[in-house]
Amino acid sequence: MPKKKSVRLAAKTFSRVVNDLWAFLQRQEDVEFNSYLDWIYEYAIIRLYRGFEILILEALVGAINNDSKTVSSRTGIQFPKHMTDEVCRYLIVGDGYFDFRGREGLIRTIKGFVPDSHYLLAAVKNEKYRAPIDRLIALRNWSAHGSAASKRRMKEALGSKKVKSAGAWLRRQGRFKDIASALFEFATSLELSAPY
Repeated sequence: MPKKKSVRLAAKTFSRVVNDLWAFLQRQEDVEFNSYLDWIYEYAIIRLYRGFEILILEALVGAINNDSKTVSSRTGIQFPKHMTDEVCRYLIVGDGYFDFRGREGLIRTIKGFVPDSHYLLAAVKNEKYRAPIDRLIALRNWSAHGSAASKRRMKEALGSKKVKSAGAWLRRQGRFKDIASALFEFATSLELSAPY
């Protein structure tokens, strides 16, 4: 029988990513001559996003792997009771990669695979995590793409008209830590909610 996919392990892994990034940023802050600190924070938000994306994908894979009834209830297709991680991942991403458009897009993606009462969907829909997830996505997109559209969406997510750069915004007033801490709490809530 295939081994069950652990959503708890995915959450713990993401929590380590958050801790490692925070330690990395603390070391960089200690370097007085660092004129590229804004770039470092932009790198950190991209890495945090990547870790969050992996967490959500692994949690979805785990949800399907742990109980194929979750995806069967959404699709109306009877899937085998035991599916490998690879099959579950293929159901989610096909031969592409995991992608979603904003928090609302993430909710739509998750809804395609699990019932409305599922703990993963409940965690992402929790209002407590709306702003951190919206900010994470918007800041990552502006850091990665630098387009006018990504800048506009970032300003909307931050509720700010003047922002020099994503890195400059993140490093002031402990903002990166606020986002990372909220997502760490999000991962912890998944870890506690997941059966495996």
